Amino acid sequence: MKKNLFLEYDFQPFIIGAIEELGFYEPTEIQKKMIPLILKGQSAIGQSQTGTGKTHSYLLPIIEKADASAEQVQAVITAPTRELAQQIYTEVLKLTKNSEITSRCFIGGTDKQRTIEKLKTQPHIVVGTPGRINDLVKEQALFVHTASMLVIDEADLMLDMGFIEDVDQIAAKMPEKLQMLVFSATIPEKLKPFLKKYMENPQYAHVEPERISAKNIEHIIIPKKSRDKVNVLYDLLVEINPYLGIVFTNTKSNADEVANALIMKGLKVGRIHGDLSPRERKKMMKQVRNLDYQYIVATDLAARGIDIEGVSHIINFELPQDLDFYVHRSGRTARAGNSGIAYTIYEPSDEDALNRLEKMGISFKNMELKKGEWIELPALNKRKSRQKTGADEIDVKAKSLVRKPKNVKPGYKKKMKYKMEQIKKKERRKKNRSK
Repeated sequence: MKKNLFLEYDFQPFIIGAIEELGFYEPTEIQKKMIPLILKGQSAIGQSQTGTGKTHSYLLPIIEKADASAEQVQAVITAPTRELAQQIYTEVLKLTKNSEITSRCFIGGTDKQRTIEKLKTQPHIVVGTPGRINDLVKEQALFVHTASMLVIDEADLMLDMGFIEDVDQIAAKMPEKLQMLVFSATIPEKLKPFLKKYMENPQYAHVEPERISAKNIEHIIIPKKSRDKVNVLYDLLVEINPYLGIVFTNTKSNADEVANALIMKGLKVGRIHGDLSPRERKKMMKQVRNLDYQYIVATDLAARGIDIEGVSHIINFELPQDLDFYVHRSGRTARAGNSGIAYTIYEPSDEDALNRLEKMGISFKNMELKKGEWIELPALNKRKSRQKTGADEIDVKAKSLVRKPKNVKPGYKKKMKYKMEQIKKKERRKKNRSK
C-alpha cells in the first residue's frame, strides 16, 4: 500500500480518510511550507503559481483546527468569483463529510433573505465572495467576530476586481489577534498597505516555479498570415479534436464574436465571461462539468477565477495584454501531473510579446497547419535575425556603391537615395531567385 506522507501532520482520522479518497499521498511544495505555519497559528502569505495545490494547503489545517462542539464561525474564506468560492466549498464538503464540522457558501446571485433565515445556526466554516459575506455581516445575520482565521484567496485578482474594500470591512469586524492567510500568484505594490494593516511580521512562503510554465505543457505558435483568424482557429480546433479546449480572448465582446462564429461553423461551443448573469454562469459551469461542450470560449476570468477540470488544450485567440496571464491561461491545462498543449495564433504585431515570453523562459515551437498537416517553421528569433542580417548586407552594399558626388548640386540627396533603392531592389531579386 502507498505510504501517505500526510500522516506526519497528525491530522484527525476523518481528514486522512478524505485525503486518501481524493488520491493525495504526498504534499505539494506549497502545502509543505504552509500547513505547519497555519497549524501553529501564524499569519502567512503563500505565493505560488496556479495548480500547485494551494487550496488544500489552507483547507486541511483550518479543518484540523475547527472545533465541532462550538456553534460559531471559526474561519472565513474569501474568493473573488462565485465559481471559485463554490469550488473551494465543494472541497470543504469532501474533506468534512465524515465529521460534525459545518460549512456554508455565500455568493451573489442567490436569495439573500432565504440565506438570512437559514443563519439561525452559524456554520463553523464560511466560504464566499467578499460582497455577499459583508452584506450578511452588515445585516447582523452572520457573526464573524468569533472567527480567528481569515483566508484571502487569489488576493491580486481580488484587488483587480475591486473587492479589497469588502475584505477590509469583514476583517475589521474580526478579532484583533486574527490569523490572516493570503494566497496570490503575485503580490502587487497596491496590495501591500492592506497586508501591512492586518499582518504583523507574517511568514512568507514563496514557491518559485522550476520554470515559468509547467514542464509538461508544450507551447506552439501558429502564424495567422493572410487568412481570416477565425478560420485558422476553426481548422486548428477540428484538427486537434481536444478532450476539452479553452479558447481565450481579451474582451467579452470578442469572446461572444468568436463563440458565435464557431457555432455558425457547426461546433458545440460554451462561453464564460463576466457579462453572463449568475444563472447563466451557473448553468454554463454545470454543462462544462457534464462535458456538454468540447470547446469553451472565455476571457481571463477562466484563467484565474474558475477552475475547470479536464482541460487538455489551451488556445490563445489573442495574447493577453498582461503577459503574466499567458502563464495563468496555460496553467489551466496540465493539472495534477497530466500533460497539455497551449496554442497561440499570432500576427506580426505579436512577435515582440512572444519574444518577451521567450525571455521569461517559455519555449515556443513555431508550426503551421496546412491542409491537415503540421509543418515546422523556423523559430521566431532565428527567422528575425536571419532577415535582419540579410537586410543589413543589402544596405551596406547599396551604400558602398553610391558615392557622394564631388560637385554637390541641389537635390543630390534625393538622387543618391533613388540610386540606393534601385540597387537594393536588384539585390533582393537576386537573393529571392537564389532561394
